[in-house]
Amino acid sequence: MTVMVPEERLALSVKGIVQGVGFRPFIYQLAMKHKLNGWVTNTSGEVRIEVEGAVEELNSFSAELVQDAPPQSHITNVMSTKLPVIGYMAFEIRPSVAEAGKYQMISPDLATCTDCRTEIFDPSNRRFGYPFTNCTNCGPRFTIIEDIPYDRHWTTMNAFLMCPDCQREYEDPLDRRFHAQPNACPVCGPKLRLVDKTGHDLESLDVISDAARLLKEGKIVAIRGLGGFLLACDAVSQASVEELRRRKRRPAKPFAVMFQDLTAVENRCLVDPEEKILLASSAAPIVLLKLRNDTDIAPAVAPDLKYLGIMLPYTPMHHLLMAATGRPLVMTSGNLSEEPIARDNDEALSRLRGIADYFILHNREIFSRYDDSVVMYEAGSKRMLRRARGYAPYPIRLPFEAPQILGVGAQEKNTFCLTRDDNAFVSQHIGDMESLETVEHYEDIFALYKKMFRIKPEAVACDLHPDYVTTKLAENEAFKNDLPLIRVQHHHAHIASCLVENNVQGKVIGVALDGTGYGADGKIWGGEFLVADTQGYERAAHLEYLPLPGGEAAVKKPYRTAIGYLYRLFGAEGLTRAASCLRDVEGSEIDLIKQQIDRRLNTPETSSAGRLFDAVAALIGVRRSIQYDAQAAIELEMTAEGIDSGTAYPFDIDVKGGVRVIRLAKLFQAILDDMTAGVAVPEVAARFHNTMVDITLNICEAIKQDTGINTVALSGGCFMNRRLLRQSIDLLTESGFDVYAHMDVPTNDGGISLGQVAVAAESLKRRETGK
Repeated sequence: MTVMVPEERLALSVKGIVQGVGFRPFIYQLAMKHKLNGWVTNTSGEVRIEVEGAVEELNSFSAELVQDAPPQSHITNVMSTKLPVIGYMAFEIRPSVAEAGKYQMISPDLATCTDCRTEIFDPSNRRFGYPFTNCTNCGPRFTIIEDIPYDRHWTTMNAFLMCPDCQREYEDPLDRRFHAQPNACPVCGPKLRLVDKTGHDLESLDVISDAARLLKEGKIVAIRGLGGFLLACDAVSQASVEELRRRKRRPAKPFAVMFQDLTAVENRCLVDPEEKILLASSAAPIVLLKLRNDTDIAPAVAPDLKYLGIMLPYTPMHHLLMAATGRPLVMTSGNLSEEPIARDNDEALSRLRGIADYFILHNREIFSRYDDSVVMYEAGSKRMLRRARGYAPYPIRLPFEAPQILGVGAQEKNTFCLTRDDNAFVSQHIGDMESLETVEHYEDIFALYKKMFRIKPEAVACDLHPDYVTTKLAENEAFKNDLPLIRVQHHHAHIASCLVENNVQGKVIGVALDGTGYGADGKIWGGEFLVADTQGYERAAHLEYLPLPGGEAAVKKPYRTAIGYLYRLFGAEGLTRAASCLRDVEGSEIDLIKQQIDRRLNTPETSSAGRLFDAVAALIGVRRSIQYDAQAAIELEMTAEGIDSGTAYPFDIDVKGGVRVIRLAKLFQAILDDMTAGVAVPEVAARFHNTMVDITLNICEAIKQDTGINTVALSGGCFMNRRLLRQSIDLLTESGFDVYAHMDVPTNDGGISLGQVAVAAESLKRRETGK
C-alpha cells in the first residue's frame, strides 16, 4: 500500500536586506536540502519565492529561512501564502524583475570575509594576491550600485565580462560565489596600477610590493579604495606624518590608523572584547581605542590625545598592502580639509597631486562616495560617531508609518534623511556644508537615494537657522515641488532623533548639550533641557546666556569665550583675578574684547554647553585656540582622563519666566580659586566634568518633580565625551531614571536629519487630522 505524502505550495515574500548578501543561493540550497521545487527571484522590492513539496519539509524550510539566513542579511518581514500545487519539476533561480515604484533594502559594503582572505594569501589559489577578490559574503555593494534590482548589469562591474572560471562559480549553486554580482579574478576583473603624481604610469609588475616599499621609504601614497581615495603613510614615522599634515593642511586633527590584525592592535592599544567585535565586524569601522603608554605610533598621528581611531583591513587590497608593509599605516580621507573624499582617478590626480607622491589607481568605478564610519564603545553600547561605510544605507526603523519626507540635516557633519513606510534612510556622512564641492556631493547622493528607494518627498524638513546652506536647499526643494516646509528647532531634532532610534514613546526630559543650535528666540542655544516628544517641546531649563565676543572668532579662539564669560559674570575684577590664567593674552586684546561686549558689537549670546567646555579649557590652560572642531573640549576630556575625583563645583539655579536658568558664577569662582590654590589642572578638569553631570541630574530631578516624567534622552555633540556620557547615564540610572542615548545614529549633528523627519511626520499628521 502506497502512503500519500501531503503536499502544498507556498508563495513567500521576504523583505529587508536580502539582496547582495547571497540570499538567493541560500534559498536554492535550502530548497535542495528539503527536496522542494519552485523558484526564487529578486524584484525591486523584495525576494519572492515559490516552493512546493511535503508539508513537513515546507514547515522546516520556512523556519530555517529566518533562523539560518546569511549572516549579512537582515530580514524585516516574511509573508507566506498557501497556493494549490502546480507540479514544479525543479528549483531554479529566475531572472530579476524590475517593478515600478517598488524599492528594496540594499546592503552596505562588507569587509573581506575569512574565506576570501585565505584565498589571496594562498599561492595555489587562482586569486592569490588578487586585490578585488570577493564573494556573496563580502565585497563592494552600495558603492558600486547604480540602480535596483541588485544585478551585475546595474553595477559598475557591468564593465567586466566574467571569464569561464568566474562564470562557472557564478552559476554553481554550491559555490559561495553563486550569483555574487561583483565576482572577478585576475583574468577578467579590475586591475591596479601605480602612478606618480603627474599621472605617469610606473608600469609596476607588483603594485602592492612597490607601494609598500614606497611607504616604508616615507612616501605618501593615495589609494583608491571602496568609497573613494585614502591617503596613506607610515604611522610610526614622525617625519612622514608631519609631512602629510603639512600637505593636507590638517595641523592637529587626529588621523586614523590601519593595523594588519588584532594582535598588532593589542600590542599598541587597550582593547575590550566588545571593541574587538566591532573591529572585526563586516562593517569594519574606525573604532576609538585607548593607546598604551609604550606605543610606537608617531605622536603627530593624534597630538595630545589618549585615544586613537583604529581600523583593520576591510578590502583584499588593504590586507595585501598591510602584509607587505608589516607596519601600521595612517589611512585618512583623500581630500583637502572640508572637501568631499576624492572618488575618480582623474579627480584624485587633480585634487591630491599636492599631497600624495604616488597613487594606487584601479578601473572599478565607484558610483557612490563613502567615508569610513567611526564608532566607540562606551557605557555598555556601541556609539556611532560617523555613520557611513558598512552601515549606510541600512535604514533606521521608525516606530510609525511615515509619509515620504526629506530631512535636509544640519550645516555641520551633515546627513540627510528620507522616509518611506516605517523606514528612515539616513544618508552616509556628507560633511560640513561649507564648500560648493560638498553641496554637489549632497545633491548627487540625494538624487541616488531618491532613485534607489523610489522616494518622491511629500514634505521637506529643515533647521530653524535661516542662513544654513541646508535651509536654502530645503526652501528651494519645497518651492520647486510645491511641498510643505517644516522648520524644526535644532535641539528638538536632537532629542527626537534619540527617541526614534530607541523607539521611545511619550514625553521625555531631553538633555541636549552641544556647541551651536539656532534657538526659538534667535539666540544660540546649546545647553538645553526640554520636555519633549516628536510632536513638540517646551524649554524647561538652560545654561545662562553669556557673550561670545566676535562670534565665530570666539569659537576658534576659546580664550575670547573665557574672557567674555568672566567679564559678564564678574566685570573687570574677574579678569584681574584671572590674570595669571590669561597671561599669554595681550592686554590690548582683552580691552578690545571688553569694548565689544560693552557695545554689543558682534557679540551674540549663547547658552551653549560646548562653548562652556571651551571657556574652561582656555581658562585652565588646556587649549587657548583650536585648529579643528571641538579641539578644546576634546583635550579637556583627555586632561581629566583617569582622574577619579568625587568633587564638583557649585552652581545656582534661578527661575525666569517659568524656565530654570543655570547660573555659572559660582562655578567659575571655584575654578579660579582652585587655580590660585595650585590645584592640579587634571583635577580641575575632572571636577568640571563632575559639575556638568551634577547639573544634568539636578535639572532632571527638578523637571521630574514638576511633571512626573521619569525618562531622560541624552543627545548632542557633547555626549561624544566618554566621561560625560558614562557618568550621566550612571548617575541618572542610579537615581531611578530610565535613560536613553544614541547607539546607531550619531549623537552629533549627523543625527539631526532623523529627528527632523520624525518631527515633520507628526506635524503632517496633525495637519491631516486638524488637531
